[in-house]
Amino acid sequence: MRRAIVTGAAGFIGSHLSERLIAEGYSVTGIDAFTDYYDRADKLANLTALEGAPRFDLVEGDLNDLDLAPLFAGAPVVFHLAAQPGVRLSFGEGFARYTADNILATQRVLEAASAAGCPRVVWASSSSVYGDAAAYPCVEATTPTAPRSPYGVTKRACEDLAAVYGNAGLSTAGLRYFTVYGPRQRPDMFFRRVCERLLDGGTFQMYGTGEQSRSFTYVGDVVAATRRVMEDAPPGALYNVGGGEEATNLEAIAVLEEVSGRRLEVEYVDAVKGDMQRTNADVSRIREDVGWEPQTSLRDGLAQMWSWAAARVAAE
Repeated sequence: MRRAIVTGAAGFIGSHLSERLIAEGYSVTGIDAFTDYYDRADKLANLTALEGAPRFDLVEGDLNDLDLAPLFAGAPVVFHLAAQPGVRLSFGEGFARYTADNILATQRVLEAASAAGCPRVVWASSSSVYGDAAAYPCVEATTPTAPRSPYGVTKRACEDLAAVYGNAGLSTAGLRYFTVYGPRQRPDMFFRRVCERLLDGGTFQMYGTGEQSRSFTYVGDVVAATRRVMEDAPPGALYNVGGGEEATNLEAIAVLEEVSGRRLEVEYVDAVKGDMQRTNADVSRIREDVGWEPQTSLRDGLAQMWSWAAARVAAE
């Protein structure tokens, strides 16, 4: 039976990926630290569909403390998604947490996978490594990386670590995810907050002008890209994974208002330090190498997210 390790398995993307792997016949060991970045109950809810699944085991623990050797025994494929997310909290004293959870944890995963002879490690980077690019869309081979936040710096450092272990013989593939959204999105993320204010009638705080634009990428497309890269990407590959449509925050809100049939009250506040004005992904490389491209329109993806958010509130 095929085995997989998924770090960050109780998180937004990790839970979706774990479900997909189980459906495909994998035996999955999920690892999650259940950090206090957001409510533990949210993460437990993410795992509802995996509760009692005979081929899913959850290990709760910090990647910096766990003995990884027995978990990686038998050389499973590894999907390393665990990280401390978010731009704002990575400044100041919070950076120590990002250093531990992103850089040190990634080094331990790569070391353990190398020692176990794992056939492939797919790991998550971020569009944050680009910062504010001089030209768009961002292209992996030509757009310089220039992070605007300590968070982005840690993700860029993980790319270097993967290259080091790749040069030593470990087969790795990295994914620069661009603003992933969909059911189970973290409570601090843009669309989750918009949905909740549409549902409760509260005022939504917009950081900055709302003209910031993103390559919004639906979580189902992200999972498909992650799976395809595990199987078909050449060793050492690094890919943008971005949605096919770029939209400003205000344009995206208008789509959600149309989908929900509600109006959002918006209050404008100061922009978040380190936030990028724009992201836009060129996905030519991943399309050519493994045949992936985004399939979900922004409207269809937001309709799925709205349905999830509304059902979640109705069930409370």
